[in-house]
Amino acid sequence: MNLPSYRDCRRATAPPRLPGRARNARRLSAVAAVGAMLLVGCDTGTPKAPPHSSGPGVSLAPSATPSHSRSTFAPALSASSPSSSAATACTNSTKLAGWSNRRLAMLTIAVPVSETSVSDATSEVSAGAGGVLLFGSKAPSDLGSRLTTLKSHVPGHLGLLVMTDEEGGGIQRMSNLVGSLPWPAYMGAHWTPAQIQQNVTKVAKKMAAAQVNMDLAPVVDVDGRNVAPSKTNPDGWRSFSGNTTVVSKAGVAYMNGLRAGGVIPVVKHFPGLGGSTYNSDFGPARTLPWSTLQKVGIPPFTAAIKAGAPAIMVSNNIVPGLGTNPASLSPTAISSELRGKMGFKGLVVTDSLSAKAISAAGFSVPAAAVQALRSGADMVMFDLGGNVSSQTSSIATAITNAVTGGHLSRSRLIDAAGHVLAVRHVNLCS
Repeated sequence: MNLPSYRDCRRATAPPRLPGRARNARRLSAVAAVGAMLLVGCDTGTPKAPPHSSGPGVSLAPSATPSHSRSTFAPALSASSPSSSAATACTNSTKLAGWSNRRLAMLTIAVPVSETSVSDATSEVSAGAGGVLLFGSKAPSDLGSRLTTLKSHVPGHLGLLVMTDEEGGGIQRMSNLVGSLPWPAYMGAHWTPAQIQQNVTKVAKKMAAAQVNMDLAPVVDVDGRNVAPSKTNPDGWRSFSGNTTVVSKAGVAYMNGLRAGGVIPVVKHFPGLGGSTYNSDFGPARTLPWSTLQKVGIPPFTAAIKAGAPAIMVSNNIVPGLGTNPASLSPTAISSELRGKMGFKGLVVTDSLSAKAISAAGFSVPAAAVQALRSGADMVMFDLGGNVSSQTSSIATAITNAVTGGHLSRSRLIDAAGHVLAVRHVNLCS
């Protein structure tokens, strides 16, 4: 469409020449008329904003039903255009981008503490630790109130992952408070999936009441050997069965039981410890070959992911066919297989980096923490023992130094911290 020029508009609106005050008044009226025509298309260029924000009767905001003539400049005058809104949209990632490397690093650490003395972790929690891992075999009756006090020290009151190992059988930390479960091998052999879910839900509700919101269970390793777990066999009775289908169904039932009771399940130990050569806590260990695990050990994890697993723990075993590092330190195992091919989008937690298998691979706990994050893990754990405060600080320092030195990308650290917040449904923008 051809638009009239400013000169044409001026001519079209030029009033007859009048003397004195009448001419001055008519001149002012003509200026107003020219301005009005400019607004409806008498200028071929993009109009510039007036020197002041607005004048009487002139709005800088786009109308509800803008005309074609006004649409050419509305975006430039509107502070709420689509592109502007998209650029400033708030997400956890945009918020975390403003955090220091040290604070981000602390969020990826689970600090070990005795369940009889949870206040020992107060300084680490105050410094922003993402979680605490409870150790012990008998929880105090007032554990809930103690943990409530501990959580009050979390910066910004963003919540805290309080985790423990409540698997059943001989792996229970707080059965005196929440009730006991049998070994998973018993559940898999004698209970239906519905019964597993029902019984686990009862325990989970009591865990949640005691302020414990994460359980490092269920174990979905396919083992089936009728033995107690030991140095040479990490599973045994900890496994639901030696049958992949049974483990898949029982694992999902256990997972759903925890979720129904208000506890976050952590499915473990990816990619499966069944048939391992040794217990990685005590030395180097290898799983079955990757080609075998894909058929036998991976299906229970696939089933859990399809059922909405919020978190998965990666083992410290070397997986023949997936590299020479323990799985917890392997980008092939975590980023390529678990994240990439299997599509898992939740929280990835390492098994304890204090394991002898980690040191045997040539890594200190801090160095292993950095390698785990580089490989795609989001949260690292280590054992209770020694100076926990010093170890926590060393890990955080190693992570921050790795970012500064270019050995760990800041975007990967932000991504890991984001997963820690997401599993607790924390929204930094609310």
